[in-house]
Amino acid sequence: MAPCLGFDPLKERNPKVMQASRQRGFTLIELLIVMVILGVLAAMVGPQLFSKVDDSKQKAAKVQIESLGTALAAYRLDVGRYPSRLEALRTNADNERLWAGPYLPKDVPADPWGNAYQYRRDGQSEYEIISYGADGQNGGEGIDADISSRQ
Repeated sequence: MAPCLGFDPLKERNPKVMQASRQRGFTLIELLIVMVILGVLAAMVGPQLFSKVDDSKQKAAKVQIESLGTALAAYRLDVGRYPSRLEALRTNADNERLWAGPYLPKDVPADPWGNAYQYRRDGQSEYEIISYGADGQNGGEGIDADISSRQ
């Protein structure tokens, strides 16, 4: 078979192929500029988002303390006094005859920072539940501030 004179498919240019070959990807400089812009935005927005996380943990601790207070009130109505420890809200740890619990659907939770709540009982009629905040120690300010049922 003889080749057709004047037509060579390898040399013939397809307009669609030529347009695609003119389109190019992003250069390294363009990618670096975009990454710098994203880094600057993250540096500006990040701290504001983390402060919201700290505020939400403090609010969650307050809600948990209120929930524990409600369970303590139900315990006191049944037994006549507050328990010696918070675990008595889930199991009859004090071997009370009038215990009608469990007063909590799950075990006593840790505070939002993973520390145990501190429970103090002053006689028959007063109690205090405390979360020591982010630092887990008595005292502090900001996110390290103590959160108490008496506040």
